[in-house]
Amino acid sequence: MLLTKLLQNLSYKTIKGNTDIEISDVIYDSRKAEKNTVFVALKGYNTDGHKFISQAVEKGASAVVISDDVEIDSDVAVIKVDDTRKALAYMSAIHFGEPSKELTTIAITGTKGKTTTVAMLKSILDAEGISAGTIGTLGIIIKDKIYKTNNTTPESYEIQQAMRKMIDCGCKAMIIEASSLGLKWHRTDAIYFDYGVFTNFSHDHIGESEHKDLHEYLDCKSLLFKQCKYGIFNIDDAVFEELTKNAACTKTTFGFGEKADITAFGDKLISKPGYIGVHFTTKGIKSMEVDVDIPGRFSVYNALAAMTTALEMGISDKAILKGLDTVKVKGRVEAVPVPGNYTLLIDYAHNALSMENILETLREYNPNRLVVLFGAGGNRPKVRRYEMGETAGRLADLSVLTEDNSRDEDVMDIINDIIEGGIKGTGGKYVVVPKRQDAIRYCMENAEDGDIIVLAGKGHEDYLEIKGVKYHLDEREVIADIIEDMKNNI
Repeated sequence: MLLTKLLQNLSYKTIKGNTDIEISDVIYDSRKAEKNTVFVALKGYNTDGHKFISQAVEKGASAVVISDDVEIDSDVAVIKVDDTRKALAYMSAIHFGEPSKELTTIAITGTKGKTTTVAMLKSILDAEGISAGTIGTLGIIIKDKIYKTNNTTPESYEIQQAMRKMIDCGCKAMIIEASSLGLKWHRTDAIYFDYGVFTNFSHDHIGESEHKDLHEYLDCKSLLFKQCKYGIFNIDDAVFEELTKNAACTKTTFGFGEKADITAFGDKLISKPGYIGVHFTTKGIKSMEVDVDIPGRFSVYNALAAMTTALEMGISDKAILKGLDTVKVKGRVEAVPVPGNYTLLIDYAHNALSMENILETLREYNPNRLVVLFGAGGNRPKVRRYEMGETAGRLADLSVLTEDNSRDEDVMDIINDIIEGGIKGTGGKYVVVPKRQDAIRYCMENAEDGDIIVLAGKGHEDYLEIKGVKYHLDEREVIADIIEDMKNNI
């Protein structure tokens, strides 16, 4: 493809060279440069691609795109733009044939609930027979393949490439978690989304390398609603008016309040072996009785976001109800089927706050016992393990202490810190089973009727890191092996 065509949607200045040259790929990592590539010098908080221009040219790049004035002696085309991140997005879109125009595109933003809402909407579309690829915290997921990413919202090149793969695999829709930083750094540029969804807003991501203050954080969230056709909003959130004041999309709202276009009421908890969820009723643009296979009142908001989007898309009531009733979010209060009369959950909770949230939520279901299995990461501040120990000791009926990415530390030293610095002061009951597989087996073999058992810390991760080596460990596989052993020993 000619460089001129790649640049067609950008304002730019040709500093030197010819733009009528063939380009085989767009790159932003100088190590991937080769003949006939164009190198885009991205500027970030920690690195500046302008420093690697010479390396890219030495490896054969035929053109470079810059935003700063730099001296380039080599015989390459030099293109100057105002923002190279924006340029990367638009050039990548052209390079991959503008794939967003061939998909129904949905972006979900908010401080919390993005991953869960993506999973809910994906489950609904699956029930309707619509194949959708997803991009977010769990990686890029296309059909049964997972491609790991470094960020919740990857660089624009990866997003455009993923959409093209989705189309090639028969997908009709793409659902992405649009983080505030992804929006800020133009990773979602060059996509005019069909639907933009807002879950909620709270204090987060404030710091030198993220957002300077809450105002900038919210302002970045609001960018999504200037680049989508239909906006789906949580009207109960305190920032709703501020967020939507400059929105250029058609607005549909959800919430518990009467002002919402679709209102939830009568929410109540549902608990049975293998199913910890919530029921609610809706009125407004749609009256439905809904069951959601994810616990807690906050799940109602996420479900409302997903179902309101689905309704705007014209998805059937049957698919919405089935999708929410069967939804699974890998590593987020994920129920794993077991033969006993108890509930076994896998969750990513790996600090005191997330552990407190999940244990308090599950306590509302009045289990026979609330059991939590967890460890703490090595080479991390010890206060974290103290806090986790205190939280578990206070909120769980039994803590099963084990390993979790001990890294360069001895697992028993970490467990002793959890005990001495946290759990002991609460008087909470605990047992120590250092090897994680053995700890999971202990929980399952000693489960009582009506128990809720949470395997905390790993979630969607499929490894344990010990002494610099990552060993494969998928808790779902461990559970399946234990179930098989228990069957054989009957």
